[in-house]
Amino acid sequence: MAHRVHDHQSRLPVAQVVTLPPSSQAKDLRPSWTALDSLLCGAFAGAVAKTVIAPLDRTKIIFQVSSQRFSAKEAFRVIYCSYVKDGLLSLWRGNSATMVRVMPYAAIQFCSHEQYKNMLGGHYGFQGKALPPFPRFLAGSLAGTTAAMLTYPLDMVRARMAVTAKEMYSNIMHVFVRISQEEGLKTLYRGFTPTILGVIPYAGITFFTYETLKKLHTEKTKRSQPYTVERLAFGACAGLIGQSASYPLDVVRRRMQTAGVTGSTCSTILGTMREIVRQEGVVRGLYKGLSMNWLKGPVAVAISFTTFDVTHSLLLKVHQTGFFAH
Repeated sequence: MAHRVHDHQSRLPVAQVVTLPPSSQAKDLRPSWTALDSLLCGAFAGAVAKTVIAPLDRTKIIFQVSSQRFSAKEAFRVIYCSYVKDGLLSLWRGNSATMVRVMPYAAIQFCSHEQYKNMLGGHYGFQGKALPPFPRFLAGSLAGTTAAMLTYPLDMVRARMAVTAKEMYSNIMHVFVRISQEEGLKTLYRGFTPTILGVIPYAGITFFTYETLKKLHTEKTKRSQPYTVERLAFGACAGLIGQSASYPLDVVRRRMQTAGVTGSTCSTILGTMREIVRQEGVVRGLYKGLSMNWLKGPVAVAISFTTFDVTHSLLLKVHQTGFFAH
């Protein structure tokens, strides 16, 4: 009898330890950590990628908003002249505005992409698995559209700072104040429509290509995760295809954003396109700077996607070790 009582008492703590913690804690904490991880990793990935290619990005914008013919020689001449005239840091002019924009943009884009993948996976019956092609494209498009809608005025500010002298706009707040006073608040959303029309194919194709290459890699190698070099290659391919598909709308967007300082009178997508084609032609106008985008675009996307995946994996390992448990 005593043996049975002792046996009954020794089993109670075991049952309590096994059943109580998972139901009361794990379900509550994991989703919030997942969303926070995606936001933090996305912001960091965007900041690293954009800082690396900032001089090339600024040079591309300068050519996009002018009628000057683009060539690699002219592009590097602009970079060299900026360096000689204003110093090395001038090549990163506007990068503070880029960081203010790109960190929330990338955070929202990567985080919402994870959420859209989960939602579409549940809808199509692919929860926890690679999505079919169309939902894979749709998740990327929705993520890019969500991020662009929420951060667009910052993109406008970044473009203005990239093509003007420091005397005109001294800092980010100065851009906001001058545009609001001299051109009206509505100007902060000039070029919004071509931006969204460009983001849909760009983000959709970019995320689709990257996710597809990772899926094919897993099927062929039987490894669940690619190596870092392989991630960089997948990201470069995704950036090359995505940016080439949506590039003309990127040129139109920049022209509309900087119309207040370049003297352009067009305020519509078709009007801006007609003006560009009439003055510079289709290839030399709507695709001006594309060759530079083939250099900087794949590099930026490769660094961004790889940084996101690597930092996300590191954070997950940190959580699994229980480092943040207390």
